[in-house]
Amino acid sequence: MSNDNALSQILLIVLVGMIILLFILIMAYATIKIRTKIQSKKMKEKNNKNNIDNSKKTNKTTGGHQYSKQSIYNFMEFDKVEDNMIVQKDGKRYIMVVECQGVNYDLMSQMEKISVEEGFQQFLNTLRHPIQIYIQTRTINLEEMIAIYRDKIKDIENKYNQMNYEYNRMVEAGVYGKEQLDRQYFELTKQRNMYEYSVDLVNNTEKMSLNKSVLSKKYYVVIPYFSEESSGEKYTEDEIASMAFSELYTKAQAIIRTLSACSVTGKILDSRGLIELLYVAYNRDDSEVFGVDKALQSGYEDLYSTAEDVFEKKIKILDEKIENEAVDLANAKIERAKSKLEQIADEKENSMDDLISQMAEIILSQNKDVIGEDVVDEAIKEIEQDLKEKEEKENEKKQKTIRGRKTSTRIS
Repeated sequence: MSNDNALSQILLIVLVGMIILLFILIMAYATIKIRTKIQSKKMKEKNNKNNIDNSKKTNKTTGGHQYSKQSIYNFMEFDKVEDNMIVQKDGKRYIMVVECQGVNYDLMSQMEKISVEEGFQQFLNTLRHPIQIYIQTRTINLEEMIAIYRDKIKDIENKYNQMNYEYNRMVEAGVYGKEQLDRQYFELTKQRNMYEYSVDLVNNTEKMSLNKSVLSKKYYVVIPYFSEESSGEKYTEDEIASMAFSELYTKAQAIIRTLSACSVTGKILDSRGLIELLYVAYNRDDSEVFGVDKALQSGYEDLYSTAEDVFEKKIKILDEKIENEAVDLANAKIERAKSKLEQIADEKENSMDDLISQMAEIILSQNKDVIGEDVVDEAIKEIEQDLKEKEEKENEKKQKTIRGRKTSTRIS
């Protein structure tokens, strides 16, 4: 008995020790968890603070104006175009645009590629003012080129007709030697080949112009100037415009020089080029057909879009699609309903005798009291007998037809 008591006391002590150990482990785990949460919270606060500091460093302040990443469409809203500049916000902002002509990087050798990359790196390192890079995709309009080619073809055709007339006159005269005639015929053949080649060239170019997927990309560097960048003195509007032009022209020339190091040529867009740039930007669809020259000749007073809003276009397209699909669905349902009616009519036509017999039996059954029960039963038996005989005759005809087909098959 004493041994049992000693064993139970030992087990109790072990159990108590295990409970204490478990409690200590739980407390240690909770402490570690709390410390981890506190450290992670501190790290997040530190990262947020660093991000705020970096954003403040990015938004540099120049002449009292704060620059940040902006949409390229901010430079589109304008007041007027003058002196090769786009004027915005009542003369508070001026824009000058440099059009760039790129190079085919993929066709260069490895050393040429390295040279281009170094030149572009130099261009980025020399920037001390904000710029925007604008890429405009245009549909190639070959209308003017085709018109010029047709005028030249008329000159070639007139010259060819004149040489042909001269050659025929020399042949009819009979006073010219074979060498002179051969020389004249050679020149005539050369002129005819030139005329035929020109006609084929214009026809192929005209076909190419009908393909709306023939696109070209134009690359621009947009340079802004803010009137706030001038000193605190008050200037007239003309003086501010003059200072803006001088400042922008200097920056544009510097960009053109640094871009030339990476084999990219550039030129400052004049007022005519800026008008075309804005017109294409505001009139994506109309510019393919109705160019800026025709717009100016038609007396447009501004370059803002006269085309429909993009959402209005989308709604119109969706309405047309809904209407067309609704018509197709209605036609399909009509055809399906017609086919069902035709099927019912065919079934009725095929089982017309059965239906007549059934209807006759129903009529006789409904008039038993008037006609008499015996007479009605006899009439129904005759109807069923006639129907059975008719079915047997039809079955015999079908069997004869099947036998005839088998016989003809064996003979063949």
